[in-house]
Amino acid sequence: AERSGMFYVNQRWLGGTLTNFATIQKRIKRLKEIEKMAEDGTFDVLPKKEVVKLKKELERLEKFLGGIKEMKELPDALFVIDPRKERIAVAEARKLNIPIVGIVDTNCDPDEIDYVIPANDDAIRAVKLLTAKNCGCILEAKTRRRSRCHS
Repeated sequence: AERSGMFYVNQRWLGGTLTNFATIQKRIKRLKEIEKMAEDGTFDVLPKKEVVKLKKELERLEKFLGGIKEMKELPDALFVIDPRKERIAVAEARKLNIPIVGIVDTNCDPDEIDYVIPANDDAIRAVKLLTAKNCGCILEAKTRRRSRCHS
């Protein structure tokens, strides 16, 4: 996701990430505020206890929101590795009519996914292969779009 410049969530999906996007944006704003405080030296003038508390908050926010902190609007599509495990994300995308591309194993319901990739979502090598191919397609599409815009 980072290589292709896409947003990602690689921790537990926070309920409301899509359906309550305004609140998530507030948390992302808080994450950026704390990062700015760490960079501009504000941590140096604060009491140690306050700094420890802010660092802990920063760590938690970065863990859950780090992959989407630059996301300004809802995504055009969602790529899900394990739809059964990420059923909250799938349900939110369904509710907002966001197309879902998903790696679907035999233990998942393919009816929930718009674009099914039948594969073993438990095998790390299979997931790496599929995500690498997906990334390649995204980069190729971005290149084509740029060349079309410049001509």
